[in-house]
Amino acid sequence: MARIIFPNGKELTDLPAIQRRLSSLGITLRHWPAPTGSRAGELLAKQGLNDAEKEELLGLVQNRFEELKREKGYVTRDMVVIHEDIPGLPDMLGKFDKIHYHTDDEVRYILAGRGFFGFVEPDGEQFMLEVAAGDYINVPANSEHWFEMKDSKRIKAVRYFIDAAGWAPVYTEREMVFA
Repeated sequence: MARIIFPNGKELTDLPAIQRRLSSLGITLRHWPAPTGSRAGELLAKQGLNDAEKEELLGLVQNRFEELKREKGYVTRDMVVIHEDIPGLPDMLGKFDKIHYHTDDEVRYILAGRGFFGFVEPDGEQFMLEVAAGDYINVPANSEHWFEMKDSKRIKAVRYFIDAAGWAPVYTEREMVFA
């Protein structure tokens, strides 16, 4: 379940309050249960997934994709699986742990594991949002943010796109208060 972490260490854990705070930035947060059943459990528990297993897991949440196509016009999706044994993992994650934005929405549905999005508010204040299994987040285009794993070792997430080309990070050079 999502929680907001402030630079002073205080936390916000009430989902409706988190949703209101994020909504003021145009960010949507929903809680959708991760897939259940024995096969889903097997796939979600595995460290890594091959392409066929990713497609199988995507099929288990196809109803969410159909809903998002109707609501937001998403045309494609894929699955990202991050774990501690991926070669070059620090370099890969290093592309996203600096403040940046995208020209398309950044949309994730977390199926397993957890990660941390950081956000910059209009007044320059910053906070972090921990996302975990069952959290769906839509960060609108041009929103300053960053992503990091912190002490988390794994995450499995569905990424939804209108235009995958718009997903390249544009770095802002703004300093992070969570450094």
